[in-house]
Amino acid sequence: MTPLSPPGNEPPEARVTIRDVARLAGVGIKTVSRVINGEPNVSEHTAVRVRQAITQLRWEPDIRARNLRRADGRTHTIGLLLGSVSNPFAAEMHRAIEDVAANRGYAVLASSHDDDPAREGTAMAAILGRRVDGVILMPIAASQAYLQTDIDRGLTVVCVDREPSGALIPSIRSDARVAASVATRHLIRRGHHRIALLHDDENIWTARERRYGYLDAMRFAGLEIDESLIVGGLSTPELSGAASDRLMRIQDPPTALVCGNNLITIGAVRTLQRLSLQHDIALVGIDDFDTADLIAPPITVVAQRPSQIGRLAADQLFAMIDGTLPRSGPPISVPTDLIERGSGEIGPGSSD
Repeated sequence: MTPLSPPGNEPPEARVTIRDVARLAGVGIKTVSRVINGEPNVSEHTAVRVRQAITQLRWEPDIRARNLRRADGRTHTIGLLLGSVSNPFAAEMHRAIEDVAANRGYAVLASSHDDDPAREGTAMAAILGRRVDGVILMPIAASQAYLQTDIDRGLTVVCVDREPSGALIPSIRSDARVAASVATRHLIRRGHHRIALLHDDENIWTARERRYGYLDAMRFAGLEIDESLIVGGLSTPELSGAASDRLMRIQDPPTALVCGNNLITIGAVRTLQRLSLQHDIALVGIDDFDTADLIAPPITVVAQRPSQIGRLAADQLFAMIDGTLPRSGPPISVPTDLIERGSGEIGPGSSD
């Protein structure tokens, strides 16, 4: 690509304007506006030239001025704050939200808090500073009360995957309690009594709910609950793998594992393979992942529907922005699917 040439001989202290960007990129002012607002009908080649010009000139659009120039006062951008974009579950949800937004001519400003409660507030403040028309949030902080004033002033927010606290925000999520109960009952029906639960930090709504679901199933079956078989705070495959190793070495080890999310499942599977126990210990994971059917034995999962959650959240957000839905409402629960592949169908004492 031919390098862009400076637009003129303005003095260094001159304020860069949208006209300078348009002249440097060789396009009209309206085209620059379409690119920065994420609007359709601009070729990728042209969009690249505009972004290059913006970078070269270090131009920062005046968000307030753009809002005033729009008849509807909108920026045609939405914010998206997820746990970690590296997690396949979050990535699939992200893609679905972007697809819905693109069809509406909206750009998505995405960020992640890495399940750090302190980062939720700072990341949200940065997103709201861009004057977005709405936000989709995967909450991690103990309370989202800090958003209520903005919501009362017209901010549109939808939560995904987890229930909010302290603010009137609708949510789209799976029923985490039911998902864990389904996984546990599946193992009980195969004859297992010593069932371990590996889950995430209980400060996370889904982790708490999955623990409740596991306990529901064990109690309903009249089985003894051994607290030593419930291990939380497992935020990475490495932590899950280490916890699985410890469980396999106790005097009366579990014959089956319920894994609270896909990363926990991956860590547990690696440990079972290393100990040559993958065909002896039953395992059901919550959340599916790409290679689950390629592992020996293939991994039985209670699969969530992240794409459906993302689409529903985006549809609800835009309906709220358009005024066709109220800004608060009951949570919407998306079904989960038990997928039997082999690991969850191993019976106790299979190695005998």
